[in-house]
Amino acid sequence: MMEVARQRRSSSWLCRILVCPWRLQSYRLFASIPVFSLLSTVACASLNTKHIDATAPLTSKRVRLVSAVPSSASTPPFSTSDGRPSDIAVMTLREVLKGNISPKSVAASGSGYVTAQNMMYSHSITVYDANRVKLVKTIADSVDLSKLGHPKYGRAQGAPVEAAFSSDGRYAYVSNYSMYGPGFGPEGGDSCTPSTGVDSSFLYRVDMKRLEIDGAYRVGSVPKVVAVTPDDNFILVSNWCSWDLSVVPTMLGQDVKRIPIGPYPRGIAVTPDGSAAYIAVMGGNELVRLNLRNWQTTRIGVGAGPRAVVIEPEGRYAFVSLNAEGVVAKLDLLTGALKTKVSTGQAPRSLALASDGRALFVANYKSGTVTKLRTSDMSKLQTIKVCQDPIGITYEGKTKSVWVACYSGSIMVYNDR
Repeated sequence: MMEVARQRRSSSWLCRILVCPWRLQSYRLFASIPVFSLLSTVACASLNTKHIDATAPLTSKRVRLVSAVPSSASTPPFSTSDGRPSDIAVMTLREVLKGNISPKSVAASGSGYVTAQNMMYSHSITVYDANRVKLVKTIADSVDLSKLGHPKYGRAQGAPVEAAFSSDGRYAYVSNYSMYGPGFGPEGGDSCTPSTGVDSSFLYRVDMKRLEIDGAYRVGSVPKVVAVTPDDNFILVSNWCSWDLSVVPTMLGQDVKRIPIGPYPRGIAVTPDGSAAYIAVMGGNELVRLNLRNWQTTRIGVGAGPRAVVIEPEGRYAFVSLNAEGVVAKLDLLTGALKTKVSTGQAPRSLALASDGRALFVANYKSGTVTKLRTSDMSKLQTIKVCQDPIGITYEGKTKSVWVACYSGSIMVYNDR
């Protein structure tokens, strides 16, 4: 019955968007796609589709080194641990994950999995059981693009950078720094411009039930951060070398609009109500606010080298890592005013919020540390030495754990209870 309801919801959504696009405020996104005017003219007169609504902790006394050996788990586990509010909880080391990994980022699915994106150095996405902290599967980034709707290409490898998930955790969307194979090149780099001639890349869709790549969407040059809107209608991708943002409707699986951002766009955060997205312009000193209703942009000054941005669950405040300044800023999204800046370490890179929004975790790349802040007053709660080059961080809400990606080749997992 759930599968039938899901199919009906998908059909209803598709009819409302593809056949009657005027019902969607963002219709202008689809205006350039020729089939829409014909479909809407022929089919909308008789459309009568009714919308169906979708209705035991370990301590740090014994730390295990876990190698990249898959567990036998076939479905994601769930933890029911409650624990204390995150700004009272304390981080303690639980596991050190090693193996053939070079994680640029880690991402929690919300449904019991954590993935690590291992760039071109390992050419893989590794999937972990969050409850047992064990490797479930290593997904190679090699795909036959011709079988995924791109007949111009054959088999190619990617370079997984960042990931984001659909609201139910069913799909992961993974950016690839570059593609490697016949028809691709040149590879991107840290210093590039839209005129450099860097080839565009692909965003992968990973089916988290089957744990395999089942889709590939062409985006911009050197795509970095990925975000999915709360209604699962759009995927947003920041393109480092083409200096813009790709907008990919999930039902179409193709880049239908590019939003100019500026030099080196990276972090993306979407407001809880889905009305706006904020994009960090790392080559400058601004966030770009993108109105997700009319696709208009405004700019907000925050400080030098903004890299990551997250928004607390109430949607009032955003937190921004300012890599060049070595601080984390708290921004009032209602007034646009900076509330405060706090020094956390050298080169603060990635950020993660606890599920309750009361604690913020900061990966300080050059300091080799993670700092935990209380979001209400930005006071420091903990600073711990984690590893060489901590580059990515995520909070896994079901197990109340913090996962830290170490570019040097490991993942540190901390209980936060």
